[in-house]
Amino acid sequence: MTDTPAPRPEPPVRLEDPARPEHMPSAEHPPRPEHMPRAERPRRLMRTRRSERRGGPAAGAPAIGAVLAVIAVATVSLNLRPGATSLGPLLEDVVAFHGQGGLAMGLLTALPCLAFGVLGALAVPISKRVGLTGTVVASLVLAVAGLLLRPQASTFVMFTLLSLLALVGPALGNVIVPAWIKQYGGRRTVALMTLYSTLLGVGGASGSAFAVPLITDEALGWQDSLRFWGLLAVVPVVVWTIVLARTGHDFPPDAAQGELRTSVLRSPTAVALTAMFGLQSMNAYTQFGLLPQILTQGGMSAADAGLVTGSVAAWGILGGLVMPTVIERSHHLPLIALGMGLLTAAGYIGLILAPAAGALLWASVLGVGGFAFPTAIALIPARSRDPLVTARLSGMVQPVGYLIAAAGSITAGVVLDATGSARTMLTMMAVTGLALGVVGFRAARPAFVDDEMGCAARS
Repeated sequence: MTDTPAPRPEPPVRLEDPARPEHMPSAEHPPRPEHMPRAERPRRLMRTRRSERRGGPAAGAPAIGAVLAVIAVATVSLNLRPGATSLGPLLEDVVAFHGQGGLAMGLLTALPCLAFGVLGALAVPISKRVGLTGTVVASLVLAVAGLLLRPQASTFVMFTLLSLLALVGPALGNVIVPAWIKQYGGRRTVALMTLYSTLLGVGGASGSAFAVPLITDEALGWQDSLRFWGLLAVVPVVVWTIVLARTGHDFPPDAAQGELRTSVLRSPTAVALTAMFGLQSMNAYTQFGLLPQILTQGGMSAADAGLVTGSVAAWGILGGLVMPTVIERSHHLPLIALGMGLLTAAGYIGLILAPAAGALLWASVLGVGGFAFPTAIALIPARSRDPLVTARLSGMVQPVGYLIAAAGSITAGVVLDATGSARTMLTMMAVTGLALGVVGFRAARPAFVDDEMGCAARS
């Protein structure tokens, strides 16, 4: 009798478990490292996660030491405003030296806003070619040349052109420095933005405060006063040249996602932030230019009017110190931004009712309302994720905003001259304060420009 071999058992039929996702670990598909228990993760992944928690620079960006980053931001922010603000107290001497009159004075007063708007629009295209750091270095070199040469200008036309050259650094730096901080700040971004916005105010106030004390003699001492800021601006040139040696060409790479190539104008947050920046800047430049005149018409001495106007700038320094942290931590930022607009309107109404008696109080109210400026500056990196989007957002918000500011300031001056009534002009400015609150409420909502651009691209 022959033994018949037992039949070989059929392999069990594998039934697909519809409840098991395709990525769930199995014998054929081991778990991905990030899904493994912490103790079993590869060392390389563990090191990567720790690096991400530390919050270094953006992907692909070279590391910049904390000390060098702080020195770079501090030196450039202190030097972005004195070239513009140091001219105001000396304007009458400059215009008289060149034999000009009121038209020339108005042109030089409007020049910073116009330069920040027109030249600022070139910041992103230029930085694509030479990098973020390279753009800062090149613009500072041009600014130093303009600041040192313009006191020696023999004609008013040459003085104006050299003043425009001196404004290249601030115009490009306004746009690029926030994007640079986003690129290299990591977890230090809020601290660096606080430093930037605070020292921006300190530099602006210093330019106007020290303009007259720096005059060396009665005749042409204003030339030495203006020249001083060119010598001071050499310091950030040296610092940023050291930074450039470490970074090389550092413009953020083009995003792989198509949605990040969508126009920033398709982001409601970006549009609202641009309007917020423009309205606040218009109010600030109108206050600095016309508030002394309004106060003196109300019976205040010129010296006291200057001190009251200076207090508005002093409040701006405090705003730069606190608002970046408020933006990071507050859950009620839209209401805070709305309140800034309401305070701005209230300050103008107070000046209508009691222009001299309560001047310091109303200037303080306007100063707190002016916290909208450091808020708008800090929202540029806070409402964007990708450094490229930050650069593009800054390249829209600030140039367009400054053009709005220039047009609004000129309009306010025309209204004041045409009507001869401070009440009419202040009423118009109170309305812009209310508008500032509305757009500020929308700009401060917790939304990212990157996400809104993505939604627009997919729609």
